[in-house]
Amino acid sequence: MTSLSHAKFDPDRAREYGKQARIALAGYDACHELCACILSAALAGHKERCVLVVGAGGTAGEIITTARLEPDWRFVAVDPSEPMLALAQSQVDAAGIGERVTFVREEVSALPLEPQYDAALMIGVLHHIPEGRDKARLLADIACRLVPGGSLVLAGNCRSYDSEPLLQAAWANRWRLHGASEEDVEVKLARIKAGAVPPESEDAVAALLAEAGFSIPKRFFASLFWAAWHTRREM
Repeated sequence: MTSLSHAKFDPDRAREYGKQARIALAGYDACHELCACILSAALAGHKERCVLVVGAGGTAGEIITTARLEPDWRFVAVDPSEPMLALAQSQVDAAGIGERVTFVREEVSALPLEPQYDAALMIGVLHHIPEGRDKARLLADIACRLVPGGSLVLAGNCRSYDSEPLLQAAWANRWRLHGASEEDVEVKLARIKAGAVPPESEDAVAALLAEAGFSIPKRFFASLFWAAWHTRREM
């Protein structure tokens, strides 16, 4: 995540992140669970592994769930937002797995190239990066820190919001179901649309991954504008 994109995650937004994320993404917890299940399956037979978690700030759902499934894995959690990383660390500590997670308040590009990671998780990050070249650079930064053949589980919004008015209307209904007023719904939608720039399509995601040195991604989860994929660093 770039310095400009992470600046919006101030302490107030960090505090409300978990609740709002679960409304905005129908199936939030299911997605995190499936990401853990896919990664565990992809690395089957490898007991002790180290996983890079990119944009790890927030609920730490991907770390906690994966750690529960794989008790011998360790994690390096990277996020440039101090409030969001602090929130994640509090969740990890509450789950009793703090000794298995190293938190780094930095960009991926600041990490050393060695030692390399066996896999990476990046959930809900790519659409917060406005420029296509910065999206591509982040994916390349991840790729060069993975072992050849290492897995990446990637999830996020993957199509232009205005390209799908039906999905956008259904999205608004999610907040209505959770008690938001019409004014609140308009504010929330405007905030999302102003603060995030998803790739134009799943094909665009695949193209970004290919440019960074990853294989053709396999989608395993979808919810309105959101999707999740597994891919590998090419040998």
